[in-house]
Amino acid sequence: MSPLHDVDVLLLLATSLAAKRRPAETGEIVAAIDLVNGNVPGEEKLAEAFARLGTAGLLVAAAGGIGLSPAAEGLIEILPRKGDHAQRLFELRGLLGAYRPAEEAPAISVAAADLRAAILAHRAAAAGPAKNLLVPKPKPETSQARPGQRQRKPLAKGKPRPR
Repeated sequence: MSPLHDVDVLLLLATSLAAKRRPAETGEIVAAIDLVNGNVPGEEKLAEAFARLGTAGLLVAAAGGIGLSPAAEGLIEILPRKGDHAQRLFELRGLLGAYRPAEEAPAISVAAADLRAAILAHRAAAAGPAKNLLVPKPKPETSQARPGQRQRKPLAKGKPRPR
């Protein structure tokens, strides 16, 4: 891909998260972008990124949603699984810089109004009591044992257990 934008990398990673088992709708992709980046870019930038990634043959429109092409799935499989989102974005940026499409594919056109509606729906859901299911569970800060629980001494070898 000749012009490489930050939105392209973000959109490809977010689409891989949202479209695991089936093509993702725009609202699901917006929720994944918010998870990965912490904020959602403007709808014009997202619409242009959809068109660029579609033309490069990395995103495909199928069954009322947007999914990854086999070439994009190959790029995502190379990424480190245990890395955080910033590391995965950095690695994917390098992979996209080296990616050369075999042929030009049709562009994916997502209307800016549809993206705006998805962004507003996501913001309304985030302000409400509903939770984003893509957010990982928080890990406990310390791994202390419960109070009152102490570790027992191991039983010496060769001695029978008391009954």
